[in-house]
Amino acid sequence: MVLALTVCGIVVALVVVGLFVFGLRRRLIQRSGGTFDCSLRWDAPAEGDTSGKGWAYGVARYNGDRVEWYRVFSYSPRPRRILERSAIEVAGRRLPEGEEELALLSDSVVLACLHRGTRLELAMSDDALTGFLAWLEAAPPGQRVNVA
Repeated sequence: MVLALTVCGIVVALVVVGLFVFGLRRRLIQRSGGTFDCSLRWDAPAEGDTSGKGWAYGVARYNGDRVEWYRVFSYSPRPRRILERSAIEVAGRRLPEGEEELALLSDSVVLACLHRGTRLELAMSDDALTGFLAWLEAAPPGQRVNVA
């Protein structure tokens, strides 16, 4: 009986510590400011595929001339993807369709992009999209930026 209570207590303590670390990581990412909720589909399928598969929910953070994308459900302190401003080409935007509406946040807009030849899609709110496109257009002189 005592052993069962001890094991249960240890499990509960580990869950609480895990949730605390999870929340602390999110706070540390957002500490420097310039963050927004952003789902990402890396190596996105061809146009017209609205299956909703491949989307990962995350937080993106502006850091100089790049955007660092972190998975929300991860303990890693490092970004999962880094997108350089000079390498991003915007191909278009659209509203989520089909099963994507279930996989993404309710007010999301999908932005199709190319990053160093890899097709990717970013889903974010209208406000975050306006800020992202403004950040892209605010590139230093001489930097090639393609914003559709």
